[in-house]
Amino acid sequence: MPQVPERAEGCWAWVVLLASLVTQGLTLGFPTCTGIFFTELQHEFQASNSETSWFPSILTAMLHAGGPLCSILVGRFGCRVTVMLGGALASLGMVASSFCHTLSQLYLTAGFITGLGMCFSFQSSITVLGFYFSRHRALANALASVGVSLGITLWPLLSRYLLENLGWRGTFLIFGGVLLHCCVCGAILRPVATSTAPETKEGPPPPSKTSAPGCLAVCGAAIQRHLAFDILRHNAGYRVFTLGVMWMILGFPLPHVFLVPYATRHGVDEHKAALLISIIGFSNIFLRPVAGLLAGRRDFAGHRKYLFSLAALLNGLTNLVCAASADFRVLVVYCLVYSVSMSGIGALLFQVLMDIVPMDRFSSALGLFTILESISILTSPPLAGLLLDTTNNFSYVFYMSSFFLISAALFMGGSFCVLQKKERQGRPAEAEGAITEVASERGLTVEDPRGSEKQLYTEITYVTSV
Repeated sequence: MPQVPERAEGCWAWVVLLASLVTQGLTLGFPTCTGIFFTELQHEFQASNSETSWFPSILTAMLHAGGPLCSILVGRFGCRVTVMLGGALASLGMVASSFCHTLSQLYLTAGFITGLGMCFSFQSSITVLGFYFSRHRALANALASVGVSLGITLWPLLSRYLLENLGWRGTFLIFGGVLLHCCVCGAILRPVATSTAPETKEGPPPPSKTSAPGCLAVCGAAIQRHLAFDILRHNAGYRVFTLGVMWMILGFPLPHVFLVPYATRHGVDEHKAALLISIIGFSNIFLRPVAGLLAGRRDFAGHRKYLFSLAALLNGLTNLVCAASADFRVLVVYCLVYSVSMSGIGALLFQVLMDIVPMDRFSSALGLFTILESISILTSPPLAGLLLDTTNNFSYVFYMSSFFLISAALFMGGSFCVLQKKERQGRPAEAEGAITEVASERGLTVEDPRGSEKQLYTEITYVTSV
């Protein structure tokens, strides 16, 4: 018996919202707990800081880079199957990682496989909200983002407890079972009814006289559909934002990886050190929805890109405070202020992208954006680990984070100001060109801005506005 599709904005939509919230907590909240295992893995495999840093960087990079592949799977099999597939892959990777004997095996299992599975689950759970919600879409996205904050709060506490009782291998095995709950959340995502009318079955189309497109043409069309290189070339705002975020990401994820080792190195108790990450997550439970709702207001539509640059600037300045002192009370204040800027960055990141790129090309622009972003995510922790191996001073890691964040904020803010100024200067020229063109069609006399008059005859065919 075929299943009846669910109705959009119905009662089941809120159950789907709960499933999306849990999925985002299980996936997007997970990378923040990898710093708990940093020292343990380093001692287990006798590895340097740079070598150990590749594990969280590969995991987080795959969490973002798999976006285009996830969109293909969603188009082919739907959100429900993709979420369940992602949960199975993430669980398989964590279970296999508990039997690893080398860091290379850990990179493949807990890094690549788990990261790709989490990408499938979390991006599909976000996509399905667009089908279930229309009038309350902004509210649904804001509430679903609370799951990320819950994950950031709970994963470090669970990790510290399990690590002390079971070791890192037993903890990763338990994590494999926990991530299977993504499959349960995926099963809840029933197909939703659409307003499109069913297609009528017709006979087979007549054979085309034109030759079928070649393999290169098909690949080029697929790349154009999922990766917007043409927008990157012709849209200056998208180019500035993408380059700025790539530069910013080189410093943004470093506190999540190195804050706990930094605190324990300076004598902070391990339980208190793990609590620091949970403070960031708990604060974001309240800050992220508020920031998301404020970012969606029309009053801020023209200023979102500047608010995003301001949030990045605040985030970079906050890391300077952390580098100045490792006292636990100072670190608690740091985490609270860091949460404010982090919630602003998270709430405005995709809102600014929507403002810059036309919505009919947003999916392909997002695909290219996440892939380029993942390159920075992949290189950032190992680069910081190399700096730590060279200097043996954690403060330089936070100085490095501040440098990338502050310079990226200044670059984006200044570039957006220049682009806006050019746009304002171009509007009078376009208006003058339009008036001139109309006048040329009617054979009227147009007064030059310098005071002289110029007779335009109807014989003139082309009038440029340059």
